[in-house]
Amino acid sequence: MEELVKVKEQIKKFVIECNDEKSLELLDLLATGKMLRSKLVLKIAGVTEESIKLCAIIEMIHAASLLHDDVIDEADTRRGKPSINALFDNKTSIMFGDVLYSKAFTELSQMDREVAYCVSNAVTLLSIGEMLDVNLTENFNTSYDKYIDMIYKKTASLIEASAKSAAILANLDKEKYALYGKNLGLAFQMVDDILDITQDSQTLGKPAMLDFVEGKVTIPYLLLHERIEDKQKLESLYKKELSSEESLWIKEQMISTKALEDSINQAKELGLEAIEAVKAEKNESLVQIMSAMINREF
Repeated sequence: MEELVKVKEQIKKFVIECNDEKSLELLDLLATGKMLRSKLVLKIAGVTEESIKLCAIIEMIHAASLLHDDVIDEADTRRGKPSINALFDNKTSIMFGDVLYSKAFTELSQMDREVAYCVSNAVTLLSIGEMLDVNLTENFNTSYDKYIDMIYKKTASLIEASAKSAAILANLDKEKYALYGKNLGLAFQMVDDILDITQDSQTLGKPAMLDFVEGKVTIPYLLLHERIEDKQKLESLYKKELSSEESLWIKEQMISTKALEDSINQAKELGLEAIEAVKAEKNESLVQIMSAMINREF
């Protein structure tokens, strides 16, 4: 998408305005992802100067949160490339994240007031979500509500704000698009959590079932814990390097209790609800984005 090239150019312009060579050097080293939030904004608001700026702001905020995330997770790669904290150090990663955050907010303050409120409020939720994510790894979490609350704040809130603020720019029904964005975000995270179990290490680019080893009790594990007879055995494998027998046992239990199947169905239900919400808007691209996410090979 050439529109995404415009977004990248706008991000670069914003960083050039910071008048700091180190920040420009670091920007070039950042691995860019699929830019889902930008695609969403442009599919809803069209390509205008304002929508490109909004995309750049949201991508900078997202990148900043990932820079901080990599420090928290002690990650040395990001999207297959060395992370900034691995190339330099934690301090550089945190401070560059702060540069991107603060520049994004500076530009956001010049935009429509409702858009500025919508996005900045989501960043507060995002930060709280990050803290909840860390807190939930302390013990085996058995609360479905806590999991949903965490993934809503950590992942879905910014996607929801992207869709809603794009609708505000385009004078469309913001509540319909907010629901679409929220469900897209929740389904996106659930699918990610499911793929951690169903896909092999090579496809994932990281060890399979790493979430559970790192202390993340995601939706398939939550449903499994509810349904399994031997809850103690499952809990004893939490935050433990799993042997191939232990991994296999978890997978077999997930299949026999239908925990995996029902997790996939929940993600699909969220997707269908989102498609239904924007049905009257006749925006085929949004239907395609959501369908591609929920109808993939698990």
